[in-house]
Amino acid sequence: MHPPRAAAAGRTASPATARLINDRLALQLLQSEGPLTAGQLKTLTGLSRPTVADLVERLQQAGLIAVVGETGAQRRGPNARLYGIVADRAHLVGLDLRTHSVTVAVADLLGRVRAERTAPVCADTTPDAAVATALAVVDKALAAAGADRPHTLAVGAPGLVDPATGRLGGTDRIPSWHATLVGELRTRTAAPVLLENEVNLAALAEQREGAARDHDTFVLLWLGHGTGAAVVLDGALRRGASGGTGEIGFLPVPGTGALPSATGCDGGFHSLAGSAALCALAAEHGLAAPPGEPAGRRGAAGPTDAPPAEALVRAAVIAEEGGTDAAATAFLDAMAARVALGAAAVCAVLDPGCVVLGGEIGLAGGAALADRVAGRLARLSPLRTDVRAGAVGGRAVLRGAVLAARDAAQDELFAPAG
Repeated sequence: MHPPRAAAAGRTASPATARLINDRLALQLLQSEGPLTAGQLKTLTGLSRPTVADLVERLQQAGLIAVVGETGAQRRGPNARLYGIVADRAHLVGLDLRTHSVTVAVADLLGRVRAERTAPVCADTTPDAAVATALAVVDKALAAAGADRPHTLAVGAPGLVDPATGRLGGTDRIPSWHATLVGELRTRTAAPVLLENEVNLAALAEQREGAARDHDTFVLLWLGHGTGAAVVLDGALRRGASGGTGEIGFLPVPGTGALPSATGCDGGFHSLAGSAALCALAAEHGLAAPPGEPAGRRGAAGPTDAPPAEALVRAAVIAEEGGTDAAATAFLDAMAARVALGAAAVCAVLDPGCVVLGGEIGLAGGAALADRVAGRLARLSPLRTDVRAGAVGGRAVLRGAVLAARDAAQDELFAPAG
């Protein structure tokens, strides 16, 4: 699908504004379609040949595009030149902060990852040492990508991000070194540092490259250590007045025997669908973690952040596929009934039309869990809702951070003066 033509914009905007609109449109085409000739840009934008020639020259002088080849052996000369975005014009950094680890990706201006590094943060590590570890990982990733400095950084972290202050807050369970690291990144570099809730970034990744590509309105339901949600309405991420949109762990639901409070989500949806609750549910059905994957398992480099229920759910799905494990089937059915309660509440308020199950546990459940939740949801709500398994994978937060950094960098660089 081609983007809207830009010719009409020039008839209503000032010459300078029209140039910016046309330049941005051409750059968006080069990003989505790949290298193009001036003739192809003319066809796709609807602009005149002289206008395209001017914008090509302008973008080359700005260092944003360059000749990257020719269209074929049968054609030579200016009309055959292929123009592409200079991807190394800027390097972007995405960070995924977890309780026991930090992962960093360095990408080019097109969002292509050039290097990725991860480091563990052990439970007994001091906050200062954790920050030092994270900063060292950023430096190593930049060096591996051949980048001397970042243009834009985007950080995904658990907790609330206050829209007014841009500061990270939330419960006492969030590691203090997360907020300190963001402050250090802002202090030591002149580059913009964007901070976003991790579930919101995962939703961005699913929206651009995953299960929600065909939906402008959807909810990402996060199932991990805890529960959360990200809300995208009419293509825009909604954060709420205090950054708390999607704090579904606090949602009062039947079946917990208690109510959440202002200081804790115990008794809310978290107590039905968080990792600890699902582990208890699995135990009720006689299921245990697979050998070698006990709660609090460790990876080769140290403790991992995988919720214990992830392995249980994955094992149950595999067992059910074998067709002989009634306990696994019963566990997945019971789990889906719980997840559907939270989904039904969200749908009753927002009517998103699509719910994507993300997080480590949502991904482990895959289509087997999504189909079950869809069936349960159809019984609880008259609103037609498609339930899908997340498609981006375990790097959804990191990928969302890269995409957020790319958006911010392109907003600045894709509007050259003149």
